[in-house]
Amino acid sequence: MLDNFSHILPFTYELKQNYPNPFNPETEINFTIARSGHVKITVYNVLGREVKVIINDFKQQGGYTIKFNGVNLASGVYFYKIETPGFAQTKKMVLLK
Repeated sequence: MLDNFSHILPFTYELKQNYPNPFNPETEINFTIARSGHVKITVYNVLGREVKVIINDFKQQGGYTIKFNGVNLASGVYFYKIETPGFAQTKKMVLLK
């Protein structure tokens, strides 16, 4: 599920910490993008292997909330990374079952 907070026009890029963290099995990830463009958000395990691509699409400038469900994953530490033209950031999240 994806909500667009387009009435808030950010001037920076930001990837916020997921909430709740630790989570079981679902968490929300908030991010803002300063310019419209291609956005990719990927989840990785601690070995750096890609677990899931959450978003890989064109997005308009604005703020977004996405839900990530780890029901099919093992408990542990995971990383989520946002990539856009000119910006990348990674955060850590913990899945506890």
